[in-house]
Amino acid sequence: MKQGKIYLYNQYVGLLTEDETGFTFAYDADYLASDGAEAVSLTLPLSDEPYHDTVLFPFFDGLIPEGWLLNIAESSWKINQRDRMSLLLACCKDCIGAVSVIPAEEPPIEETNSSNVEGSNASPQN
Repeated sequence: MKQGKIYLYNQYVGLLTEDETGFTFAYDADYLASDGAEAVSLTLPLSDEPYHDTVLFPFFDGLIPEGWLLNIAESSWKINQRDRMSLLLACCKDCIGAVSVIPAEEPPIEETNSSNVEGSNASPQN
């Protein structure tokens, strides 16, 4: 089983799991109860119920590099390009945008108040 902790603006939002039946994404209950909770994707709206699929959810698959960057990732980490979860865990710890995917066995990233992050899209600049 492979698991990745999903962060949005450096705040833990849920857990993505791959097992023999497919993929599951579940939002964290504390995150759902927090003020200002927002979905990681329009295709994965906030829900108490976990999402299940036999293939990696398109939103997460879209975070994986393509083209020559994918070739570099495959050769550097010796990961088959059909092993989408391993590629996601290896390549998307600090990807462009608000979402990060951290292998479950690694320590959590430091959570920050997104309104205090310089250049953050979370709050308008005046």
